[in-house]
Amino acid sequence: MWIKRFARRLAEPFDPWLLLFVVLLVGVSLLTIYSASNESTDKIVSKLVSVTVAFSAMWLVANLKPTQLMWLAPPIYLVGIVLLVGVALFGDITNGARRWLDLGVARIQPSELMKLAVPMLLAWYFQRHESNLHVRHFLVAAVMIALPLALVFKQPDLGTATLIAAAGFYVLFFAGLSWRVILPLVLAGCVAVWFVVDVDRCMIVFHKYQCERVQTQLDPMSDPLGKGYHIIQGTIAIGSGGVLGKGWLSGTQTHLDFIPERTTDFIFAVFGEEFGLVGNIVLLLLYLCVIGRGLIIAHNASSLFGRLLAGALTLSFFTYAFVNMGMVSGILPVVGVPLPLVSYGGTAMLSILIGFGMLMSIQRDRKLMKR
Repeated sequence: MWIKRFARRLAEPFDPWLLLFVVLLVGVSLLTIYSASNESTDKIVSKLVSVTVAFSAMWLVANLKPTQLMWLAPPIYLVGIVLLVGVALFGDITNGARRWLDLGVARIQPSELMKLAVPMLLAWYFQRHESNLHVRHFLVAAVMIALPLALVFKQPDLGTATLIAAAGFYVLFFAGLSWRVILPLVLAGCVAVWFVVDVDRCMIVFHKYQCERVQTQLDPMSDPLGKGYHIIQGTIAIGSGGVLGKGWLSGTQTHLDFIPERTTDFIFAVFGEEFGLVGNIVLLLLYLCVIGRGLIIAHNASSLFGRLLAGALTLSFFTYAFVNMGMVSGILPVVGVPLPLVSYGGTAMLSILIGFGMLMSIQRDRKLMKR
């Protein structure tokens, strides 16, 4: 009897549908990583450890009330800003980028924290001013986004900066940002695309290697064995999978070591080669199920804070998947964004599942209020 009560207590905070889709994606991850690592069990064991830690964190966060998440939002944001300043001053330099901070007991990447801290703080801020929202509140919110964005961009980490900006924008959008503001932003984005096409203009704002990534994405054959290698091999692998794929553990591009970063950023190429178009459609449907469930939770949330946070976290997850699949397929520049829940690596999975824990907290609060 006590075992049933214990199991019920463990399962209570979880949203069953969201949990099901997450577990299925983790299952896809384990199958693909096993093949991508040439049937080595070392990365599988490491992935399972990361999954255990991430699911535990999700459970702990799901047990919190949305009011507690609101209370935590400002201090988490402030801690994140302090850590980002610490990175700028004392961070470790790896591959030409200063992104990690060594605290002695652990080596952390504070920019991952800001993917959650920014939407949390903005949702808290708009909740406080729900009854009298004005343009000035959106301007203050824009400053809240710009501060961590500038610190992350300076590291430089364009991929994470893009995700933080997207998360912040989604909160502004759900809070009622006017289309009179959104349309000029879209126009500015189109101008930015024209701006970065030329390397000399691009380097006024961006680093040289970032500009070269854009140039390479437009014409990967200009340097097929160098900067264009990743894009070319990714598209070859996906295309060679055909409709049904070559079969699990049978991907030639994968096992002949043509695909770079095949367990992390380019794992979608491995999956596409081995499971083909049909497998890709199934994977897309799983992602759409996660996104759909998250938007349902956002729609049904009992407070503005819950709606804004749930909506922003859900669409941030969409951005993760879209950017990764886009860069592996050759329609977006390579920016180092992993495929959510599928790529090998614990930090990104931890931040995503903590975000899903917040979604489950919002859904659980609604259920409790209906009783």
